[in-house]
Amino acid sequence: MKNISGLLFICLLNIHVSYAQPRAIAHKTDSINAVKQMLHTDSLRKNVKGFPVEAFHDTLFYIYAKLGSFTAEVRAKAVSKRIEKLADDYAFSTDSLKITQEDETSDIAYKDQLLVSIFDQDASLQNTTKDSLALKLKNKIGKAVIDYQVKTGWKTLLKETLLALLVVLVVVLLIYIISRAFKWFVRKGHALKGKLIKGVKINNYEVLNTDQEFGLLSSLVNLIKWVTIIVVIYLALPVMFGLFPFTQDISNQLLAYFLSPLKRIGLAVWDYVPNFITILVLVIIFRYVLRFFAYLKNEIEKGALKIPGFYADWANPTYQIVKVLTLAFMLIVIFPYMPGSDSPIFKGVSVFMGVLFTFGSAGALSNIVAGLVLTYMRAFKIGDRVQIGEITGDIFEKTILVTRIRTIQNEIVSIPNSTVMSSHTKNFSSEASEKGLIVYTTVTIGYDAPWRQVHQLLIDAALDTPMIEQEPTPYVLQTSLDDYYVSYRINAYTKEANKQSRIYSALHANIQDHFNKAGVEIMSPHYKALRDGNAITIPTDYLDKDYVQPAFQTESRDKSQETRTKMQNKKQE
Repeated sequence: MKNISGLLFICLLNIHVSYAQPRAIAHKTDSINAVKQMLHTDSLRKNVKGFPVEAFHDTLFYIYAKLGSFTAEVRAKAVSKRIEKLADDYAFSTDSLKITQEDETSDIAYKDQLLVSIFDQDASLQNTTKDSLALKLKNKIGKAVIDYQVKTGWKTLLKETLLALLVVLVVVLLIYIISRAFKWFVRKGHALKGKLIKGVKINNYEVLNTDQEFGLLSSLVNLIKWVTIIVVIYLALPVMFGLFPFTQDISNQLLAYFLSPLKRIGLAVWDYVPNFITILVLVIIFRYVLRFFAYLKNEIEKGALKIPGFYADWANPTYQIVKVLTLAFMLIVIFPYMPGSDSPIFKGVSVFMGVLFTFGSAGALSNIVAGLVLTYMRAFKIGDRVQIGEITGDIFEKTILVTRIRTIQNEIVSIPNSTVMSSHTKNFSSEASEKGLIVYTTVTIGYDAPWRQVHQLLIDAALDTPMIEQEPTPYVLQTSLDDYYVSYRINAYTKEANKQSRIYSALHANIQDHFNKAGVEIMSPHYKALRDGNAITIPTDYLDKDYVQPAFQTESRDKSQETRTKMQNKKQE
């Protein structure tokens, strides 16, 4: 906009010159040239970069224009070195600085040494004249040299040395005070052992005892002490180096090492505040969503809320699934607002963890899916007596990965959920409490025993067995008629599915007692009933006191022939 205004001004001047009187033509031409020079200078100032002339740890002025093949940067470095050499001349006086006018430059020189040459372009770029700029720079150079010589004089150095020694004494005193203070803290903590320092417990588990907690606190106090001492020493170094002019650069660098990270951290924290507030709001929202789901779970478990087709024992596992999915969704929503989420390293680590989880948890995922399916199949619950494959026992733990069974021998068997899914499962307890579980056993009795008597004996034995229900009444099934015996199966009802072993043992004992009392022999499949001269198999406790083992029966050949003849005569008759 400024350039356009200048061009309009030039046009107006040209029009005015064409109609002005001849004596004003020269004046107007000078004005036009001045405006053109101003516009050219403004254009250069926007595009030309200035380079600082630094001396005595300070920036004195800037050089913008180049001189022949020397760029502005080269000129600035050369001038800086010339000015710094002036400080070595302790006879230096500002009056010794002279400004000399040449054809195209104004030169600032000390004795016979040229310090800096100033061109019209240097002055125009700084909106001043060549002579004014030379005078200004001469005063700055003189003042800078004098100030530096004063700072590096022996009186000043002596004063600064004394101040440095004072800083050292203060640091030593602070270190002593810090050490004494932290020793007092340790002694105070030792006196509080057993009072405030009682160890750390989580429920009934002792994480740290009293001595361990005291040792941990002592180590923490010692660490804080040394960190404090190091910080005090580090902060004292810039103060000491800052006292001397020739070490001020070191002082500034040390402060920069300490303050720059703090500044970056502070700015990063300040810039992250909006994202942090966003994350905080999202966490609060999702927390109340989870609390709502937890409320629904509790209501369903208590029976206050009933959903058709949804069982109460599904409430907790369903809540856990919904909780995991909700937290995963919350993490996805929050992820863009987390610090470093756009970092390639952060993304690479995320991809690596995802791949590692995918390949490392293939088997675990199958067990997790199987665990979820088993939950909603309601195949069994905690406390049920089940048979999974060849394992029989009571369910005492169900996790997302495995199902644990306690066998009747008190053995703990862990079965992966995927194996449970691929095996058949018998649940003895699911209907036992309402309809009763049928326990059954088979005995083989010879054909010489009346079957009605056998039925009654089996039923009586079952009714006398503990934990067998009187109603419904036990019943008997004849399962087979074999070559030498009849197979009878007694069936009885019980509601104690988890005590089948004891029930079967007592039932078998009662069957033997009842059959022995009734004088009915229980025949094994290959038992040979040879009674001539052999004792009966019933235990002697159940036999009559006057029972006598029969003797072997013998007869002569003639009598045997007579017996056969009598039998033939009977047949003929």
